[in-house]
Amino acid sequence: MRVVEGLDHLLALDLVALYGEGHESRSAVTVGVFDGVHLGHLRLVHDLLELAAELDAVPTAITFRAHPDALLRGAAPPELVSVPHRLRLLRRAGVQRLVLLDFDERLRDMTAEEFATRVLHRALRCRGLLLGFDSRLGRNREGTPERFAELGAHLGFVVRKSKPVLVDGEPVSSSAIRDAIARGDLQRSARLLGRYPSAFGVVVRGDARGRGLGFPTANLIPQDTVLPPHGVYAVHVIHQGEAHPAVANLGRRPTFAGPGAAPAVLEVHLLDWDGDLYGATIEVSFIAFLREERRFSGTEALRAQIARDIARARAILREA
Repeated sequence: MRVVEGLDHLLALDLVALYGEGHESRSAVTVGVFDGVHLGHLRLVHDLLELAAELDAVPTAITFRAHPDALLRGAAPPELVSVPHRLRLLRRAGVQRLVLLDFDERLRDMTAEEFATRVLHRALRCRGLLLGFDSRLGRNREGTPERFAELGAHLGFVVRKSKPVLVDGEPVSSSAIRDAIARGDLQRSARLLGRYPSAFGVVVRGDARGRGLGFPTANLIPQDTVLPPHGVYAVHVIHQGEAHPAVANLGRRPTFAGPGAAPAVLEVHLLDWDGDLYGATIEVSFIAFLREERRFSGTEALRAQIARDIARARAILREA
C-alpha cells in the first residue's frame, strides 16, 4: 500500500508524472476516519474495490491522523485502534493507496468544491467517489453525496453511496463497539468489528519474571486505545501473518507491583512457541476472558494458576 502523508504532499502529487497515463494514475476514492475498521468500514472498502475495478482505478482511502471531532468539538472519542494499526487493517482489507491527513484548520475550512477540485480531481485524478451513508465533507458539512454528484458531473467522476451494515437491526457504529469492549463483551465486539478486539504494538523488553516462572512472555505497552477490562485472556497473537494461540495478562501485575499505581502492561505467553519476538510488531486478539487479575501469595501459587490458565486457554482456542 502506497501512503501519501500530509495535505501539502497530496496537493503536490502528480500521478501522471509518477506513473504515466493509465491505471496507476487514476483513483477510486473513499473518505473517512475508519476508527476500528469495523464491519461498516469493511463493507465500504469492499464497495470501493468493486468501484475501482469497474473504473480501472486504484482503490484509495483518505483518512485522518486524529479524529476531526478533536478540532470540531474540542474533544475526540477514544480510539478503537491506533493509526499504524488502522493503516495495517485498511491494507489488509484491500486499500492500495492511502492518504493520511491532519484534520487542521485548512482542511476544516475547505469547501466541498475546493475539496472536489484540488484533492479529488487534480491530486488524485478521481474517477469515482464512494461515500458512507451518513458522510458529510467540507466546510459546514456541506459536502453531501448529492453535492459531490453535482461537482463530479463537471469534474469527471461518479459518486456512489454505500449502505449501512446492520447488526441486530442497528447500524454498526464505533460508539457501540467502544461500549462493548469497555464492558468486556468480546463476542458482541467481534460481531460488530468483524474480528476480535485487539491490541497492537512493538514487543519491548520486560523484567523477565515470566521466564523465571517458566512461562516467557512478550511484553507490550498498551497504546492509548480502547481495551477490555484488566484480566487474563485467551488470545491469538498475529505475527508475520500467522495467528498463534496464547495467554495474555492485561493489567498491573499486583503480585509484583510495588507501592503506587503501576502502569498497565500486556504480557503474552505464546503456547508452543520457541523464538524471540523482541522488537517485532504484533497484534493481540482477545478471544475469551479467563479470570480477573489478582494478587497471589507467592510465585508457586502464581505458577500453578498460570498452568491452569494455559490449560483452559488451549481448550477454548481449539474451538475458536
